[in-house]
Amino acid sequence: MEKITPVDIQHKTFKKALQGYERADVDKFLDEVIETLEDEAQQRAALEAEIADLKERVSHFKAIEESLQNTLVLAQRTADEVKASAHKEADLIRDQARLANEREIAGYSDTISDVRREQQRAVEATEKAKSELRSLLMTHLALLERTEGLASNGGLQAVAVPAENSTPVEPPPKHDDTKRITVY
Repeated sequence: MEKITPVDIQHKTFKKALQGYERADVDKFLDEVIETLEDEAQQRAALEAEIADLKERVSHFKAIEESLQNTLVLAQRTADEVKASAHKEADLIRDQARLANEREIAGYSDTISDVRREQQRAVEATEKAKSELRSLLMTHLALLERTEGLASNGGLQAVAVPAENSTPVEPPPKHDDTKRITVY
């Protein structure tokens, strides 16, 4: 069945019959139907135009949504990459700090070892000096005791006996009272 348009109704003609409908009433009704159909057609065209506009806007918003989705995915990837890069950099900094600390600790360990060796040498030198001093004092004490013993036995002169570890003492230089004159 074909759709009837307002133009079809306007041009429609009916056969005349004896006991037919009042022609003015039928024409008036047909005019109302035509007007209604025209209003409906205009409303339909307006709605179709609005639908087309809304479809265009929906496709525009879908494009924006897709663009936003892509942007969000890209932003998430970028954030993940930045986070991974930051973690790598933090790990690298941590490793460098650990290595620097290990080097510094090794340096301190070497310094401590050097100081301990130096301390050990100082202790050994102190012990040697104490031992030599003790030996020297013992030798002098023995000489004093001998000297006292000899002095009490008849006034003999004291004889100097060098100690085993002592350095020989040289006699002071003789003082010469003569003056020397150098002629040029």
